[in-house]
Amino acid sequence: MTDGSTRRTMLTTGTAALAATCMGCGNKGSSSSSSTETPTASEAATASESATAGSSASGPASSATGTVLAQTSEIPEGGGMIFKEEKVVVTQPKAGEFKAFSAICTHMGCTVSQVAGGTIDCPCHGSKFDITDGAVAHGPATKPLPPKSITVSGNSITLT
Repeated sequence: MTDGSTRRTMLTTGTAALAATCMGCGNKGSSSSSSTETPTASEAATASESATAGSSASGPASSATGTVLAQTSEIPEGGGMIFKEEKVVVTQPKAGEFKAFSAICTHMGCTVSQVAGGTIDCPCHGSKFDITDGAVAHGPATKPLPPKSITVSGNSITLT
């Protein structure tokens, strides 16, 4: 039967090719390192820290405790400021009170575009959120903006 011998030939040839390919897979004792090896968790963390260490030159300053977003004087009373790169909006509902929320609208995932008239506004479908607590002031969004953690130290506002 030609079909049977063709299948048998293909299976035998395929198995032999697979075995030959896998022969190099088990070199645990080798001292050379392959570029396809998966890094350990600590190696990945070190690489990530190295990659982000130099990236703050063009954006807000980074520190061991978080990212400095702005000075308190930059956030208008009764308004706020959007930090698109960090996906956060910082508001100052009343003098000296600072709040932070996600800048991603809970309706469809657009980034909010402005803080005006006591609300954080999304340009996509018109959702508005209250600057004091992130609650929905006008739909179609039904969920509030999630709060973000910030600290105010002196005049600096830091995302933590």
